[in-house]
Amino acid sequence: MVAGLLLAGGAGRRMGTPKALVRLHGEPLAVRAVKALQAGGCGPVTVVLGARADAVTDVLRSAGLGTEGSDVGVVVAEDWDEGMGASLRRGLGSLTHLAGTGAALVHLVDLPGVGPEAIRRVTEGAGHASLRRAAYDGVPGHPVLLGRDHWSGVAGLAAGDAGARDYLAGRADLELVECGDVAVPDDVDTPAQLRRLAAT
Repeated sequence: MVAGLLLAGGAGRRMGTPKALVRLHGEPLAVRAVKALQAGGCGPVTVVLGARADAVTDVLRSAGLGTEGSDVGVVVAEDWDEGMGASLRRGLGSLTHLAGTGAALVHLVDLPGVGPEAIRRVTEGAGHASLRRAAYDGVPGHPVLLGRDHWSGVAGLAAGDAGARDYLAGRADLELVECGDVAVPDDVDTPAQLRRLAAT
């Protein structure tokens, strides 16, 4: 079983609001990303929040996600303003009690062009020792799959905005999974980028 881990704690300073709350074609990016993880075969899905956590939780619940009995959980990284590393540590820590989970698929909330097809491709056949990363024309990107054997090592090195970067650097066992034919890895950081994406 592969758990979905959505990092959605940032303040979105360049956007002017947390990107989890930004709407694309009427749908909040947080909701869009959770649905992509679910459709890609991940479960359960944990959303790591930080800035305006209550507002993002309300948005998820309005979409029927993160409610009691659903397969979507919400945790808050109180130190979210330290960077992505804090959210990754909090998220991985929240998964340790899931005995049947062999891997976690880490996804970012501001990648609306990465959908179920890429997620499914990266997670296929994953196990405890798996270490994979989506690639786009050979360039490493997201999502990143972390087998359970790697969780403590990743959490120990996750700091600032580096996320799992330091842990993954130079590893011979990291498998790049080409996804350039099924996804677009461009993140959405500014209102101008969002407008361009919405127009396509």
